[in-house]
Amino acid sequence: MFSKEESRRLRQEFWTSFGKSFPRKWVLYDTKLKGFSFKFHFDNRTALVALDLEDDLENRIKYWEKLQALKSILLDDFLPDVIFHEEYILDNKKEISRIYVPLDKKVSIHNKNTWRDVMEFFNEKMNLFEAFFEEYRDVIDQ
Repeated sequence: MFSKEESRRLRQEFWTSFGKSFPRKWVLYDTKLKGFSFKFHFDNRTALVALDLEDDLENRIKYWEKLQALKSILLDDFLPDVIFHEEYILDNKKEISRIYVPLDKKVSIHNKNTWRDVMEFFNEKMNLFEAFFEEYRDVIDQ
């Protein structure tokens, strides 16, 4: 087990190392669409890249329907292993809609031996998510 301080230090070290290994500006929260954001997630069990819809239900439904209409394109041309969850419950019990790609490998942010795999996964999958978003932003934002 790691103390909270050790865990915090390892997390900080991972994200700093990721930023140095793959230096670029990610879209993440800067989509210009309310409640529509991309996220990296890495903890002591899993790593994933996600597109989260977190706004009020009406706005979530609007974006969800547009993304459902683009689902086959996302699967066929960008991310064949993407998972769609219309009702996804976060650890804090908040309900969102999430489209995500999990890393299909046992990893832990506390294990530096898994960091390189996670960094490469993050870089590859987020690049594809962002390419999809840039190409279809106008359709999503109509």
